[in-house]
Amino acid sequence: MTWELFELLLVASIKTVALSGLSIVLGFFLAAGVCAGMLSQNVAARRAGRLFVSFFRGTPLLVQLLLIYHLLPRVGIDVPSEVAAVIGMSLCTAAYQAEILRGGFGSVPKGLLEAADMCGIGAFDTFRRIRLPIAVRLTLPALTSELIMILKASSLVSVVGVIELTRMAQDLAASTFLPLPLYAAAGLIYLVINAVIASIGAIVERRVARGHA
Repeated sequence: MTWELFELLLVASIKTVALSGLSIVLGFFLAAGVCAGMLSQNVAARRAGRLFVSFFRGTPLLVQLLLIYHLLPRVGIDVPSEVAAVIGMSLCTAAYQAEILRGGFGSVPKGLLEAADMCGIGAFDTFRRIRLPIAVRLTLPALTSELIMILKASSLVSVVGVIELTRMAQDLAASTFLPLPLYAAAGLIYLVINAVIASIGAIVERRVARGHA
């Protein structure tokens, strides 16, 4: 395999990282809202949050991507394939992150919440300034794992026409008849990216732990 082919895989991996990173960030903010709904005193909000999580955790990402890709034009919304891919992955990871955060919220010391209530801090400010930061700190390992999972799952976005790392390896293998070295190179790139993510996550965990020691 030549350097030119490997370079094409590297360029495609940049798109993979960009799509995955954007999806995980958008998914986090959506997950925070969904989690707040599931923990709300409002029955409708709790049911809506649980329904969202049930649907996006209970159906394959591949099916979700195809639904979004074909549904948006039907309702008059024409978006590039990359946008449809980000929407699909964001919704999917939001469901998983919401469950991760819900577990984190359950570990927030009740004494802090009672103290915030006694100080007259509103429910929204308590959620934003106390519950969410603590939940994120407690769930950093799980959130890091979710980022790695969504990056690997990004290989599915090729079904909506996005040329990411796996699709690039497939196209190059079909045109060069070198499937083994190309897929091995793609696997190596995934491995390196995920190793970097895991290392960064571990560093952040240690720094957060020291900051709260």
